[in-house]
Amino acid sequence: MAVLSDRDVHELIVVDNGNTESARARLSEMTANRNRIRFLQGHGNIGFARACNYGANLATGHYILFLNPDAVITKGAARELANAGDCLVQPWITGGLLRDETGKEQRGSRRRALTPFSALVGFLPILEVIPGLRSIHRDVDELPTQTVQIDTISGACLMTDRPSFEKMGGFDERYFLHVEDIEICRRARQMGGQVGFVPSATIMHYGSTSNVPRIWIEKEKLKGFLRYFWNYQPGPISKILTIIATPFIAIAILGRAYVLSLKAVLFRSGPRKAPSSK
Repeated sequence: MAVLSDRDVHELIVVDNGNTESARARLSEMTANRNRIRFLQGHGNIGFARACNYGANLATGHYILFLNPDAVITKGAARELANAGDCLVQPWITGGLLRDETGKEQRGSRRRALTPFSALVGFLPILEVIPGLRSIHRDVDELPTQTVQIDTISGACLMTDRPSFEKMGGFDERYFLHVEDIEICRRARQMGGQVGFVPSATIMHYGSTSNVPRIWIEKEKLKGFLRYFWNYQPGPISKILTIIATPFIAIAILGRAYVLSLKAVLFRSGPRKAPSSK
């Protein structure tokens, strides 16, 4: 495992969040007889935020790194995230540079603050032609050469330390899947802490490896967005705007999910050969 090959990593805690029996069997075999790894199972799919809190509460190290199962962190990246965090104000959070299989930066690596409009532009980039509207995603911006403070980093690879984590109270478990990383980054900043993006800490993120329907995932994302907007958009006018924007965000998120699902089906089926005549 890439994580265990890095001697800076004191321990690895694997939280089985509702895997199939065959996947659990493979995980049990992989983690057996390893003194730096713990395999937690038997709780079912309790949601991303709750599973992160579960694992973190059992961790023994000073630094806590949350890493998706579909992410491969490079050797030394964990130390860079920790070093960068030590230079920030608590409660602090750091995240690295997520790359896809082609080496291109993924959209979620670094993001602006989430608003109904930045979310909508993120799903419908054509709206960026409207003056004043900007996407939440910042992957099109010039890549910094050193650690910079930022609004939001991705939960696919997120580091903090024990004092910061306890001060923040962990992830908000009301978010089942998606947006919990955006929420905890905002909470850290609201508490006077800092969020840092560390471009030298690189992670290869495969993404979309969960064996569940994409529509279900996108529905959970929509629920997370709406909960976040309702909780953090101040004043009655902002809440009215959230209500107005809700159907457009829903159409953008679910429409994108249907398009991607259709592409996946077409890709799997591939071009059909014409029957040969004899």
